Parts: sequence; C-alpha cells; structure tokens
Amino acid sequence: MMHKFALLTSAIALATAMPALSDTTFNRIAAFATPDNMAAGEDRARPTSAEIISASEDGNTVVYSDSPLGVLGFLDITDPTAPKPLGNVAMEGEPTTAVIIGNRVFVGVDTSASFTDPSGQLRVLDLDSHAVLASCDLGGQPDSVARSPDGSFLAVAIENQRDEDLNDGALPQMPAGYVVKLPVTNGELDCDGQQRIEMTGLAEIGADDPESEYVDINEAGEIVVTLQENNHIVVIGADGAVASHFSAGTVSLEGVDAKDDGALTFTDRLSDLPREPDAVKWIDADHFATANEGDYEGGSRGWTIFNRDGTVVYDSGNSFEHAVIAAGHYPDKRSDAKGVEPESIEVATFDGTPYVFVVSERGSIIGVYDVTDLTAPRLTQLLPSGISPEGIVALPARNLLVTANEADLGEDGGARAHVMLFQAGDAPAAYPMLTSEGADEMIGWGALSGLAAGDAPGQLFAVSDSVYGAHPAIYTIDATQTPARITAKTVVTRNGDPAQKLDLEGIAPDGQGGFWLASDGRSDRLIPHAIYHVDGTGEIQAEIGLPADLLAHETRSGFEGIALQGDRLWMAVQREWGDDPEGQVKLVSYDLDSEEWGAVAYPLEPAGEGWMGLSEITIDGDWAYVIERDNLIGAAAVVKKLFRVPLADLAPVALGQTLPVVTKEEVRDLIPDLQSQGGYVVDKVEGFAIDAGGEGWMVTDNDGVDDSSGETLFWSVGAMRDAQ
Repeated sequence: MMHKFALLTSAIALATAMPALSDTTFNRIAAFATPDNMAAGEDRARPTSAEIISASEDGNTVVYSDSPLGVLGFLDITDPTAPKPLGNVAMEGEPTTAVIIGNRVFVGVDTSASFTDPSGQLRVLDLDSHAVLASCDLGGQPDSVARSPDGSFLAVAIENQRDEDLNDGALPQMPAGYVVKLPVTNGELDCDGQQRIEMTGLAEIGADDPESEYVDINEAGEIVVTLQENNHIVVIGADGAVASHFSAGTVSLEGVDAKDDGALTFTDRLSDLPREPDAVKWIDADHFATANEGDYEGGSRGWTIFNRDGTVVYDSGNSFEHAVIAAGHYPDKRSDAKGVEPESIEVATFDGTPYVFVVSERGSIIGVYDVTDLTAPRLTQLLPSGISPEGIVALPARNLLVTANEADLGEDGGARAHVMLFQAGDAPAAYPMLTSEGADEMIGWGALSGLAAGDAPGQLFAVSDSVYGAHPAIYTIDATQTPARITAKTVVTRNGDPAQKLDLEGIAPDGQGGFWLASDGRSDRLIPHAIYHVDGTGEIQAEIGLPADLLAHETRSGFEGIALQGDRLWMAVQREWGDDPEGQVKLVSYDLDSEEWGAVAYPLEPAGEGWMGLSEITIDGDWAYVIERDNLIGAAAVVKKLFRVPLADLAPVALGQTLPVVTKEEVRDLIPDLQSQGGYVVDKVEGFAIDAGGEGWMVTDNDGVDDSSGETLFWSVGAMRDAQ
C-alpha cells in the first residue's frame, strides 16, 4: 500500500546568475504552445510552428508565422503571464514575416510554385477582425518584412531562394532576388507605388544571383539588407537607391568543436569562415548588428556589429559560443556544421541601457548583451527559449521580451512549438541554474542522467549518458554557489583511453575516492547492461555484467540509477522487463562480497498515455528514494514524483523467484518545480541526491540539446533528514 508522505522542505532554491546591480534582468514568465491556437475540433497532432514574431504598437497582441500550418497565429498578451489564443488565420501560402502598423497587419506570403517559378504576396489584415483586406503582388518569394519606425513604408526582402539539392546548392540559381519598398498611408498599402530595388552586381559571391534575406529600417528611413548566401550587406538610402554595400567578411576561430563525434572537445580551429549573416538590426544611425547563422559555406557561430561603411566595430569570435557551452546548451551534433548557429537578433533599450539579444537557433538560448560600449559589448545573461528559437521581439514599454520557437516534435512525443515571454526587471536571474563558467578550463557538459552526493555539504557528482558516448564523464558540482557550478570533469577511461559504448545513467561514490556507475544497455546499439567500478581518475577497475537469468528478460530500458548500501549495490530498472508483472519494475541488488544477485519489485503509478518508469535510486538513512516519472512533456505530463521506500523492504530474493513488492511513500510532486522556470514541463527528471548536509538536489537531462530545449534544471528540494 502506498502512503503519501508530507515532507516539510524549504522553498525551491532557484539558482541565479547574478548580473551587475545596475543591469536589467529578464526572467521567463510564460510559455504558450502553438497547438493551443487551433480551433476546437482541429487535429492538434498536426505539426505547427512559431517562427518570426511581431507585436502590435500597444504591445498587447503578438503575431507569428506558422509555416507548417500555412497560417498567421495571433496571441493576446495583455496579461503576459497568461497569454490567450486569438486563433490562426489561413494565408493560402506560406507566411514568412508579419509586421503591424496601427490596426493593420502586413504579412509576406510565399506562393511559389517552384524554386524556378517564385511568387509571393504582401497581404493586409485587420488586427481585430483578422479579415484579409488587401493583397499586393511582389513578383517573387518574400522572406523578411520590416516597417519603418514612422510607419510610412514597408521593406520586403525578396529572396527567391535556391534549391539546396541542386548542384550542391551552389550559386547562381536564377531568378535573382531583390528588395521591394512599399508606401503606407493611413494604414493603407499603396501597391501601385511599390519600388523594386535591384541587388544584382554588388556581391563578390554570386553577383548575378543575390538572395536577399533580412531587412531592417532606421529612423532616417534607410534600409539595411543582408544577402546571406552572397555574404554581403547592402545599405539602401531613404530615396530607395543603393547607398553602400560591402562584403560581410570572414572570421577564424580557435577553441571550437568541429566534429560530430559524441565528445565535447573544443580544440579545433576553423579558418576564414564567411559570416553569411541572417538577421540584421540597426543599433543607431550608423551601426547595425548581424546574427551570423551561415548557410552555404559559412556561419561564424557568433555575431557582429558593423559600421554603416562596412567597418567591423565588434565581432564576438568564439566568445558567444563559449558562453553557451558553459551553460550546457552546446549542440554537439551541429559541431561539423555551424555550431550554435545564431539566426535572429533584436535591439532595444530597457531602463536606459541599450541591449542586443542574440538568438542561438541550435543552442536554443538567447544571449543578452549590454551594448553601451559598441566596441566591447558585455554579456549579462543567457535565457532559455524552447526548441530552435527563430524569432524575437522586444517590448520595452511593457518590459517584455517575446520569442518564437519553431521546432515541433509532437509527432515523436516531444515538445511542441512555443511562444515564450520574459519579464524585464531587477529580480535575480533564474537561469542558468547550473554552469561550468569559472572553471579552471572550459568544460562542455549536458545530458546529466544521474546524481550522487560527496563528502561535503553541496558537493555532488553527476554523469552524462550516451549522447556523449565517446567521452563518458563524471562531473563535480559545487551547489553552494549560485548558480551551482560544475568545477571539474573526469572522463571515464579504459586502459587510459575514453571508454566506449557506455550509457551512464547512475553514479554512487564507493567511499574510497572512486565510483560505482550503472550503464543502461542497448542491445540494438551493442551497448551492454553493466556495472562499472572506476577509481578517482575515472579509470575502469572492474566491469560487472548482468547474469544470464536476468538478461534473458532484458529490454532496452535498463538500469537508471545505482546506490550503495553497505556491501550491496542497488540498481533501479527503468521499465518492466519481460518477466515483470505489468506495472512493476525491479530494484536489483548485487552483493559485492558474495557476488550474488537478487531483486525486489517496485509498484509503479498507473500508466497514462505514455509509459511509466524509474529514473534514479538514492539511499540515505533508513530510506531508499526513487524518481518515478512518465515520458510525457508539457501539459500532457502527469507523474514526475519523488518516492521513498523503507530500507527494511529491500530484502532481495534470488532472481527467478516471486519478488516481494515494496511499499512506497510519495515525498514530492516535482511538476510544480518543473513549472517554476515559466517554461513547459520537461520529461526527463533523472537525478536526485541528498548531500552531506541533508539537503536534497534534483537535476534534469537535457538530451545533449538534441531535439531538446537544452535546458538543465537543477534545484534544491530542501532538507530531507530533519523530517524523518
């Protein structure tokens, strides 16, 4: 029988990255899943997205393009903590970017039949009724749309994008792109007055095939446009004529990871990378910032401030990516491509301080830079932003920042696309909750899948799972700092070389300076189910394979935690194996002296739409603690809980016998904790430990930023021993 246990704990210790006292801080306050904008009765399982996002002049309404559905999505953010759906409007094509002037919404719509026959419209909608009022033919495929600060005209980048599968995507692929300028008078669009501004003959790369990517307009009515694939930037005067243009240049980087190999090693060099900027935003009358995403051959993993004459005032080099690495958001699977891939950029002034917001599409994180000194921008924060942020808009008058996150993984049971809102203020920054910043050397980390306590209060150890199978590692954490700090990384080795084919899911100190590690097997990947004993340097001293009578019933869901009780190891099996009754999993024991195996049965919570299983086991005092969770995300998540089992119930019987069923008591519902950061509920709560001072700590697994937001939540659940 299960008894719910009321455990008195302190409030969650939200770790904070402390900016300077004068800095504005941004904290996430809400997340809106784009399927919630669908009408009743629609198929919510369909892929949807939030891409480029804009706001009304009063800041109460945001609109975002949703390419998979072919709609423009509307949200009411009058109460930013509780955004309300205003529905989707079909665009009869692929919407790219929408901007708002007064009560009119102007949206570029790609209606192209093919790459060689591009076409597009600029449609006008009523902000309140969402009725389509007018449509202008643009003569090509629109990408970015910008409004002038005074609302007197629009600029549209006509990209006429290339087919990346044709001739390896090489330029030229006609027809060429250009820029369109359209007058707006009292909210009415003058289609007949549109001006076509040619971009051909300017770039050093593909001069006859310019692909206009992104436009922005300054107070003087000048347009800056990036030609991404051409690695070129053009400034158009207020008269609509090209005023200047220049190459975006190249960057060489040291200390980067250029290999997709499951190892976070930042020792490579990349030379002469074309910046190939995507988004561009004016900072003032003479300077603009670019996000150097890259496309065809380049991508410098950073961002740049240019003078209007082409002079580079500042380039982030490897510093932005290094900051993302320290926050655990580095996407290793993009190492051989464009790394963290900055794509969007926003410029705004909050509380008198000018900021540039740099959006890392692949790192799923936002860099906040104080650009008071344009020659030396200062990174003040990193903000978590859902999976693959694509668009961003700042609303300083409302102290808000809003991001659009395009990736929708609902078909695979993952997170849906989201719009996320951040509040500016003077509260401590709530994210990151764990960082390797300040370590003696740069430490790449992620996919934390097990947690254990050290000898001192606040000292913890974690392991990473198969995402980094080429360099399985043990991380030392100092939780006495805010945010908590990863201070050391120990690679698990075999004969001096990084051990291979490990999927570490559990860790327990051996009491002698080494560790016991549990590796989750995957027979379809030739990864064995096993227990490993390593010394303090990470060198494997012993490998204990599972006995045949246990392996005879194995599945891909193996050990998900390990704990030491005297001379006995206990391992939690994540899900039912072939010989388990439905709704029960094994807690497996191994006697280090007699080398005998045994087990007891643990009763799972009823499974809902997903599966139910265990993620961790920790032994402290008279109790064994386990994390029990479903594999569901966001609003679908039901069970993310901490339970405890009396040690007296851990009386193993031999394998093959009927296993005694332990009793369990609920200690804590973790869903409120997972909601405390203002995002959606993540699925993988995978680590729990009670430190030497009796404080409980939790950590989530960010899947190595692969089909994941990259967020690692690390928090205290308070004192665990006083109430026993």
